[in-house]
Amino acid sequence: MKTRQKKAVRASLVLLLLCLCVLLISLNTGTIRLSPVEVLKTVLGLGSPRDSIVLFDYRLPRLLIAMLAGVGLGIAGCLLQGLSRNALADPGVIGIHAGAAFGLILFLRFFGTLEGSFTIFIPLFTFIGGLCAAGLITIFSFDRKAGFLPQRLLLNGIALAAGFSALTLVLSLRLDEEVYSFAAYWLAGNIWGREWIHVLALLPWLLVLVPYSFFHAGTLNMLSLGEAPAAGLGVNVAKQRAGLLLCAVALSSASVSMAGGIGFIGLAAPQIARRIAGPLHQYVLPLSGLVGMLILMAADTIGRSLFAPAGIPAGIVTAALGAPYFLYVFRKSTHS
Repeated sequence: MKTRQKKAVRASLVLLLLCLCVLLISLNTGTIRLSPVEVLKTVLGLGSPRDSIVLFDYRLPRLLIAMLAGVGLGIAGCLLQGLSRNALADPGVIGIHAGAAFGLILFLRFFGTLEGSFTIFIPLFTFIGGLCAAGLITIFSFDRKAGFLPQRLLLNGIALAAGFSALTLVLSLRLDEEVYSFAAYWLAGNIWGREWIHVLALLPWLLVLVPYSFFHAGTLNMLSLGEAPAAGLGVNVAKQRAGLLLCAVALSSASVSMAGGIGFIGLAAPQIARRIAGPLHQYVLPLSGLVGMLILMAADTIGRSLFAPAGIPAGIVTAALGAPYFLYVFRKSTHS
């Protein structure tokens, strides 16, 4: 136990160092370049007005969104894989992101704008959409005699994702050209949240839900064994599973509300974390969040730097890396 704990702590420190390096590189990426010295001077209040505007009004809010969303997606994927006992479970793969996209389109239809204080409600709408998708997936994965069947989760999620995507497309076609263009970029995984109000819209969700998931890591360990063993250990299976599922849906839906339809982070981050720290969720959950943060920050930086000046959405970068990994995991799971 102590060996795993020490390994997890060392891995966390390495991941934090890597995140810091990516952060410094990303702050220097863009049309206007800021050296690490200029960034430090600006943070200390000694920079030029131009540097202050570039750093605090444009780059820093976007980076904070990428960091927060990466943490949320990594932990959400870890929760879903633990609950479903399925290594392929991911908020995007099983349809939660498709439900969140449907919620976003409803927000756009209702408010008709992405500016001003109304944006604080976007995570709520994406959560409602993601919750509808998760609820339907859970219902279709439930059998009266056998109870909840994790093996049905993936196929039901893919089918429902297709249905929600069709509804989203129908509704988005009725939006004006500018809003429709935004919706298309959102679906591609574009980190559009670039103002401090977007950070404030996402931050409370993580401040509440991340500690909740850490607090229930022991329960998740028991649920990962199966319903009967968990019940034998005194766990209220239905109640705890519902709470953790709700937490996963809220984390993923809130994260993509500001970061776009980012996929595969929830799939890869928990598996990388398990390779480092083993199966215990008190170690895997924090590492999943750190790995997710690193992946999303790196994907956003790559998309903005290597493909400048136009840039490509971070979701395309993660998909390019994640699709082969998904096929590898799928092949490995079917042959095990």
